[in-house]
Amino acid sequence: MLTYFGIPRSTFYERLKAAKRIDKYHQVKQEIAKQFKRSQETYGYRRIWYCLIKKGFTYCQETVRRLMTSMGLKVTVYSAKSHYHSYRGHVGKVAPNYLHQQFNAQKAYQVLHTDITQISINEQVKGYLSPVIDEASGAVVAYATSTHPNMKLVSTMLASLFNKLPQRSNSIMHSDQGWQYQHHLYQILLRQHGITQSMSRKGNCLDNSPAESFF
Repeated sequence: MLTYFGIPRSTFYERLKAAKRIDKYHQVKQEIAKQFKRSQETYGYRRIWYCLIKKGFTYCQETVRRLMTSMGLKVTVYSAKSHYHSYRGHVGKVAPNYLHQQFNAQKAYQVLHTDITQISINEQVKGYLSPVIDEASGAVVAYATSTHPNMKLVSTMLASLFNKLPQRSNSIMHSDQGWQYQHHLYQILLRQHGITQSMSRKGNCLDNSPAESFF
């Protein structure tokens, strides 16, 4: 067969050796598969990489991405934020941008980020997730979910946050210019709890990177 297909004899022996070689990624592949299954197939390579770091693995994100691709691991529940746009109102009329992309908070609850993303549950149903991300730790400190991106979703998210917010935290809450964050109820609730409102420039997702990166 080698002669017929014009394949060198050495190739045959090289393939035999390759079959006997120990896969140097065997252990990390097992952990990737474990974490992917634990996440119910919702973790992409960045979150899997973070799980691996906590387990003591030192591979870079690109290696994790390549391994997941070779293993056929692909997220089945995905964010489709590009299909949902919440902007309505007047550009820059509600709150200034106090952060200017300086994401250097050192203390918990010092700077918080929020946003709403659309998630495809199935072909007919869309869900909406409204989390609050702590800039210093990257942790989700509060969240709410709904099948409608309305003020009830945001109010529920805020209620969850206020139950955990330390007294006199003097937090900054940063968001995009979505209509929910321009709503007078949202502004009143923030003021009542001593939270300073900050907003991204219109159409500049980098201004709210901690929330965008989470999505």
